Amino acid sequence: MDNRHITDERQVLTSLSREATANRKEASLVVSGGAGSPAWPVKVKSHVAWNVYCVRAVALGEAGSVPVEIGQEIEATNLAESFTGEGTLPAGTFALLFRAGERNVFCTKP
Repeated sequence: MDNRHITDERQVLTSLSREATANRKEASLVVSGGAGSPAWPVKVKSHVAWNVYCVRAVALGEAGSVPVEIGQEIEATNLAESFTGEGTLPAGTFALLFRAGERNVFCTKP
C-alpha cells in the first residue's frame, strides 16, 4: 500500500475543508455502476433485417394523446423475436428501448 497517496489525499481534503465557503465551487456527478440503464419509449418505423428494426423515440403526452416522434431513427434489435429468422413486427408498434453494451435493444409482447 502506498502511504504517500493516503497522506496526499488527506492533505487535499484538509485544504478543501479550510477554504472559505464563498470561494468553494461545488459540483455533483451521479454515476451508474451498471445496476440500471436508462430506457425510453420508441415507435417501430421499419424492418431492417432478421430481428433488427429502425425505431424512433417518442415523447409521451397526456393520457389519450398520440405520442410525438422525436430525434432520429436508430437501429435496434427486438429480443422477443428469433435471432435466426426474419422479423415480422409491424411498423407503428410501440416498445421500450434500452442500451445493452454497444446495441440498442427492445422487447415486445410475444
